[in-house]
Amino acid sequence: MVGGQSSHIPLKVNTAGVIPVIFASSLMNFPILIGSFFGVYPARAHFWPKVLKVLSQGDWLVFKSWGEFKYSIGLLIYIALIIFFAYFYTSITFNPIEVANNMKKQGGFIPGIRPGKPTTDYLTKVLNNIILIGAVGLIIVSVIPIIFSGAFGARVNFGGTSIIIIVGVIIETIKQIESQMLVRHYKGFLND
Repeated sequence: MVGGQSSHIPLKVNTAGVIPVIFASSLMNFPILIGSFFGVYPARAHFWPKVLKVLSQGDWLVFKSWGEFKYSIGLLIYIALIIFFAYFYTSITFNPIEVANNMKKQGGFIPGIRPGKPTTDYLTKVLNNIILIGAVGLIIVSVIPIIFSGAFGARVNFGGTSIIIIVGVIIETIKQIESQMLVRHYKGFLND
């Protein structure tokens, strides 16, 4: 409530966007890149090549034999990194203390929540729940191409990052078109 009128704080479900997926995949691929400079390849039977095979997305969820399936532990590491970076990036970009202070300065409050620290705690709790939902969505979208590639042997040429970027661009384009239509007082494309 601000000035007796109801308002809202715009919190996105996916506050971090595609950044957690990019950071997680970059962190997983960095040792593979360094290993290729030194001639360490995942095909050999030593310790470091096995570590690189765990980090390689091409070896995840391969159901040919149980020995190959053990490399899917890299997928669990990838999922954990996506969740970590979703929380990390959001904690950098959204500051609940600052939002609560700005609300307090403007005379706004959340009904049933006292201004100050209780508002900050409430915003943090709500934001953590929203981030978890967004991170699960990111995981689902980024793991689907890996599942098709590993389990079914399909050669998927696009990753989850590409899907997230394409959907984001489409949504932003639709928002821009709608705002331009509102500015020009159009009711729609098909209406006279």
